[in-house]
Amino acid sequence: MKNYRSAFAVTLTLNVLLGAGLAFLWRGSNPAKTQGKSAPQETASTPSPESSTSGMATAAPASTETPLVPVQLTPQRMQSIGVKTGVVEGKSVEDEIRTVGNVEVDETRLAYVQIRFPGWIQKVFADSTYQYVRRGQPLFTIYSPDLVTTEREYLLAKQNRNELAESSVPGVASGAASLLDAAVERLKQWEVPDREIEHLESTGKVRRELEIDSPVSGYITQRNALPNLYVQPETKLYTVADLSTVWVYAEVLQTDIGRIKIGDPATVTVDAYPGRTFSGRVNFIWPQVDMTTRTQRVRLIFSNPGMKFTPGMFVNVSLAIPMGRQLTIPASGVLQSGTRQIAFVDHGNGYLEPREVQLGPRVGGEFIVQKGLRAGERIVTSANFLIDSESQL
Repeated sequence: MKNYRSAFAVTLTLNVLLGAGLAFLWRGSNPAKTQGKSAPQETASTPSPESSTSGMATAAPASTETPLVPVQLTPQRMQSIGVKTGVVEGKSVEDEIRTVGNVEVDETRLAYVQIRFPGWIQKVFADSTYQYVRRGQPLFTIYSPDLVTTEREYLLAKQNRNELAESSVPGVASGAASLLDAAVERLKQWEVPDREIEHLESTGKVRRELEIDSPVSGYITQRNALPNLYVQPETKLYTVADLSTVWVYAEVLQTDIGRIKIGDPATVTVDAYPGRTFSGRVNFIWPQVDMTTRTQRVRLIFSNPGMKFTPGMFVNVSLAIPMGRQLTIPASGVLQSGTRQIAFVDHGNGYLEPREVQLGPRVGGEFIVQKGLRAGERIVTSANFLIDSESQL
């Protein structure tokens, strides 16, 4: 038992000494580790390997980009790698927004045929929808007892005026003339055609039926006139659409709508007429965005000679966006290098200067230059990548 206790005491003593030694060694090495971890906090441009591995390294500043170095190439080398150049130009620029649209009737050219007195339709001449009618062409005839009575009153008033025109009684002649004027005014308020009033004047006879004419030239898009139908002034008998001009409704993304204004030029193409382009203009911009498509409706107006456009037709729309006079370069003359956009300026004799440029939007095959180049300078438009590789050798 005594030997067992002695062995236990020796073992315990050795463990305590070993733990103390390890603690001393750990405390001696800890400041170095702490110093190694704090180094990245002092210099953001030299992150430690530990921080890079853990994904916590700060981004390197722009100053670490590779410096731009001019390149000197021989004519043979330029020819072998296919170097081509273009000119920095200052010119008027137009951007283009492409979308699709549908042709609709110009609502300002719709005409409704109604009468201002009750009656019965007798004969119908325009008897089908989408029939083309001309201005002044008879559409139907109507019999109206009220109209017949008014025309008879007109004839009677005219007769009284003629008979009492020489009357010496004060007010008689003027009263008869006033009655005639009132009868004429009533016929005009009812929009009785002038030819009907002239017929009354010349013949002194009342016709039982009155012809109603089309107020405009166009296509009948709605017809409610039927023989023997009793109609009131509120009855809409015909709708006639003048298609000499039409509207085109186009949907434009809300990101582009701010670039469009009323009066801007627009063109459309139609599959039915390949190779032809029709010109119009922006007529109205809807003050509301479609919540589903995130688009905004734009209305265009087009002349329609020869009735090439028909309502419901699908068209391709191009909106021209004038951007004024801008400095432009070919899009192929721009090299994207990291976060920079570079163009190689050709100074002649194979001397190429890489220059950082600031670009605006792309318009067709060109970029608008905001900074870094001057009009008239020549830039490389092909083999840019190979030249960039040469500059870094």
